[in-house]
Amino acid sequence: MSACLRYTRRVWKSFLDNKGHDHQCFPNLQILNAKPGLLEASLKIEPYHVNRVGTVHGGLILSLTDTLGSLAVATKGQYMTGVSVDIGTSFVKPAGRPGDVLTAKAVVTGIGKSLAYTRVDFYNEKGQLAAYGNHTKYVGKSAGHEQDVKFSEDGETIVEGEDVD
Repeated sequence: MSACLRYTRRVWKSFLDNKGHDHQCFPNLQILNAKPGLLEASLKIEPYHVNRVGTVHGGLILSLTDTLGSLAVATKGQYMTGVSVDIGTSFVKPAGRPGDVLTAKAVVTGIGKSLAYTRVDFYNEKGQLAAYGNHTKYVGKSAGHEQDVKFSEDGETIVEGEDVD
């Protein structure tokens, strides 16, 4: 397993350990792959994820845009992933029903000293683009945390900081 994937899963675990929103809404989120600037994840749709017509609720997609955008920032070695300043989601097709698996790809499209920009694409079980979101985060006070790391270009190893399993 790459250092980037290990690290990103550790950051995700810290989200869950908080016992807050992420733990309540999608504790079964799986981080499948992580490389610097790229995150791939999946979520099995549960009955509590759907709206009154039985398909994935738009609020779930928006919440996932927030969380996966944050985890995409973590793939760049930032343990504290900042705070949201702008977030939006567009819906293209139904994302699924209970029992289906929703997949997502989150990409850091830009990161500077104070802001990080991400895009998250969501795919239904048929592999169709179901929704996409954008997430801007203020990261200005987040950088420099004692658990921050720097990855090799491919994310296989940590070149600065501690690699904790």
